Amino acid sequence: MDSILIIISISLAIASIINIVLTKFSISHIVGYIITGTIISNIFDFNGKSDLSALELIGEFGIVFLMFTIGLEMSFNKLKRLRKIIFINGFVQVVGSAVIIFLIAFYAVQLDLTSAIIIALAFSLSSTAIVVTYLKKSKDIVTPYGEKSVAILIFQDLAVIPILLLIGFLAKEGLSVGDVLLKTSLYALLVIVFMFTLGKKIIEWLLHFSSRARMEEMFLGSVLTIVLCASLLAHEMGFTYSLGAFIAGMIIAESQFHVKVESDIASYKDLLLGAFFFSIGTKIDVLYFLSHLHIVAAVLVSTMLIKALVVYFLIRKESNKSDAIKSALALCQVGEFSFAIFALATSQQLLSQELGGFLILVTVLSMIITPFMVNNIYKIAALFVTEFFEADKITPVKIDHHIVICGFATLGRIVAEELAGKNKKFLIISDNLQHVQLARKRGYNAYFGHLDKQPVLESLKIELSSSIILTVNSIRNIQIICESVLEYHPQANLIVKINTLDEKSALSDLAINAFVHAQHETALLLVKQSEATPE
Repeated sequence: MDSILIIISISLAIASIINIVLTKFSISHIVGYIITGTIISNIFDFNGKSDLSALELIGEFGIVFLMFTIGLEMSFNKLKRLRKIIFINGFVQVVGSAVIIFLIAFYAVQLDLTSAIIIALAFSLSSTAIVVTYLKKSKDIVTPYGEKSVAILIFQDLAVIPILLLIGFLAKEGLSVGDVLLKTSLYALLVIVFMFTLGKKIIEWLLHFSSRARMEEMFLGSVLTIVLCASLLAHEMGFTYSLGAFIAGMIIAESQFHVKVESDIASYKDLLLGAFFFSIGTKIDVLYFLSHLHIVAAVLVSTMLIKALVVYFLIRKESNKSDAIKSALALCQVGEFSFAIFALATSQQLLSQELGGFLILVTVLSMIITPFMVNNIYKIAALFVTEFFEADKITPVKIDHHIVICGFATLGRIVAEELAGKNKKFLIISDNLQHVQLARKRGYNAYFGHLDKQPVLESLKIELSSSIILTVNSIRNIQIICESVLEYHPQANLIVKINTLDEKSALSDLAINAFVHAQHETALLLVKQSEATPE
């Protein structure tokens, strides 16, 4: 017991230090957990030992809680509303990628049929954990490419369940294909009917009872009980733990408790998911990885190229080239669920230990480079196409004597509406993608970028503009933007909105043409209106 506690303590310390460093470089914490597992495995020399079964079980429940949270996002109303883009695009991407990879694995590489099928299905999946996190953080989730990428990821998450089920039944000898399909269908029907009838009532009653008690620990305990019981039920019926958790999440998604449940379970899900990736890291042979890095990289590059092409042509049919390229870049990697698939297939002896270990190394390398790709997705896409969503690399506009509005919050929208009413030429620049989307929907020329960057200043022809109106609120941002604009074009006509005299004082060293004091101007209007009020 003491040795286990020592290993856990050292693991947590190493993981914390590594993730702090990786965060500075915008690298996913998933990579940190994998590296920690590899380090610990080499320190204590327990790679491949049987006493890691408890750790692997905990790690498996990391996937369980991930599937539970995905289920929370998969309410029936959402699936119904997005069914076309989810099920058509998602199905074509998964099947298209899997078929091409299968043909190469089976005919070119000459792997056996079972191995080729498992590899094709696993490699067709992308990284929900990394891609969705990036899309939410960067607010790209509201862009056209972000919406399409998320829709495909949703289908991939749904596809994980049948893939894991297939592996489980492939491992059972003595059953024909017909028997497997019949047994799978029957048991799946029993699980679904129970969960959405009696199980649903039990879940709703338990959450309602625990919420009325007004004890946070009781509510959390109820959620954990629901997840574990649903997982164990599915497992006892011959399915994966994940299936029960996913269905439980879908049931709660239809209830009034889904927001609270998702927020309460988030930190525990991340911790258990970290344990899963830690257990994956313990399986990595560093010397083998380094000696076969060229082969691992070649397999990964080939896989990413195949997936990128499939996604590109799929999205290009109904969207512009820029959206297609960014969607392809976002979804071309191998995802975290491939770990679970390869680990399960190896444990069920459907894949050899050597092949399973090699495929895990391919997935590890994918997880390492994915954060760099998604964090620089605009720069990479800019090598092929330029479009208004590409931050800091905007297609140069053909305009002069125009007004540039910086920011499109409430004040920016009012300014744009007034200028449009007077038939004035103007452009909008914002670093908020939602605001850019809204401005574009209203018919304005809006661009996503940062006005303190020289490429943006050049593209928007600041030197030919009649004025630049700053509607942003942060005094620090105003100062940075003004300094950049004046350095690029010292004669720029800057009009800045301020809230206090202190803000005006902080900007007094800059050659700003006009300040508009928000509160002072509002006060003058109030007085003017009061004088105009009839007696």
